[in-house]
Amino acid sequence: MLAFVLALTGLAPAQDWPQFYGPNRDNRSAETGLLRLWPEGGPPLLWRVSGLGHGFSSVAVADGLLYTHGDVGSEMVVTALDLSGNLVWQRPNGRAYARQYPGSRSTPTVVDGKLYSLNGLGNLACLDAKTGDTLWSMDWVTRFGGREITWGVAESPLVDGQNVICCPGGEDVFMVALDKDTGETRWTCTGVKDQHTYASAVVVDYGGLRQIVTLTAESAIGVEAATGRLLWKHPRPAPYGMNCDPPLYDDGYLYLFTTWGRGAAKLKLNVEGDTCSVEEVWHTDQLDNEHGGVMLIDGYLYGHADNNHQRRHFSCLNAQTGALAWTTEELGGEGSSALTFAEGLLYVVTDRGEVALAKPNPERLEVLSRFNLPMEGAGPVWAYPVVCGGRLYLRHGDFLYAYNLRPAA
Repeated sequence: MLAFVLALTGLAPAQDWPQFYGPNRDNRSAETGLLRLWPEGGPPLLWRVSGLGHGFSSVAVADGLLYTHGDVGSEMVVTALDLSGNLVWQRPNGRAYARQYPGSRSTPTVVDGKLYSLNGLGNLACLDAKTGDTLWSMDWVTRFGGREITWGVAESPLVDGQNVICCPGGEDVFMVALDKDTGETRWTCTGVKDQHTYASAVVVDYGGLRQIVTLTAESAIGVEAATGRLLWKHPRPAPYGMNCDPPLYDDGYLYLFTTWGRGAAKLKLNVEGDTCSVEEVWHTDQLDNEHGGVMLIDGYLYGHADNNHQRRHFSCLNAQTGALAWTTEELGGEGSSALTFAEGLLYVVTDRGEVALAKPNPERLEVLSRFNLPMEGAGPVWAYPVVCGGRLYLRHGDFLYAYNLRPAA
């Protein structure tokens, strides 16, 4: 049962953050009027709750409710909370992922009153976002020949118009689009052949061509959004299939990040009518981000790197050239850091629970404020931070914390 620990009511309604990586899948919050410095010990804690189940899922915020995933016993459950942290409903979505690093992976996606939940074994369920009632569900292993993945399914469903996009990664069918209201198949993408991986797909609308871009265990791919036709495939092999970060898109270019020393790459999209090809602009072994995200700000890339799992650190690259601007072991964590961006500042949380507010600076890491999570949950802190509705949401295992980012009245 979800245990309510502390709550403050009467707060302003939250601006929506309805899916992993936010409204536009670019990990950027539109919030304004936030604290530029935090008090000692961090911003005020509004509430914390437990009973979410164990996992690494972040939160989605939509229509006055918060949603997340967690493993409770042998089941993965979807939890809905109100903005004061009270339990609204909790529903199972299939078996929990119980192998290495057990716990929920993906984040729910909420669109038009419906919630799309993907568990660690490939079961996609559509629930009524207000009540939690199941509207339809689909097991991609039996329906599309989806293959098992070493550390469990981690992608978060993408909704594009009437389509729900996910990647079963079958030998024949790699990506599918399902009708978001009925679950019926609208198109399938074949010909990829690669094993699927842990990254979530993004929409790229460039040159009059709308495409779904994602990563496989061995490649980056672009798929025509309307039909599922494979447009292009670019080699991007990852040790152990660990392409985890979503592709980062900016003005006709894609940035890709792979761990184990494979580093970062920049691709140029070449669109001609209904076709597209890509060419590599640069590649570097720097900024080999495993998971946790990379932000592009004013021509520079900021994020965690692991130096082929030998030295965990935080880095900054010149996005035009790929040249290393700086690197520091600060905010390197034990193995990773996750970040988001709001009102010109980076919000960073390491897997050890160190939380920092930093100013993007191509000359050095400029930390403005910091505090530490209580570390009451089990395992590392892998969930991405979320800034929404004047709050900072941080997830650690069974616990969710909500901090007030608004200045005191």
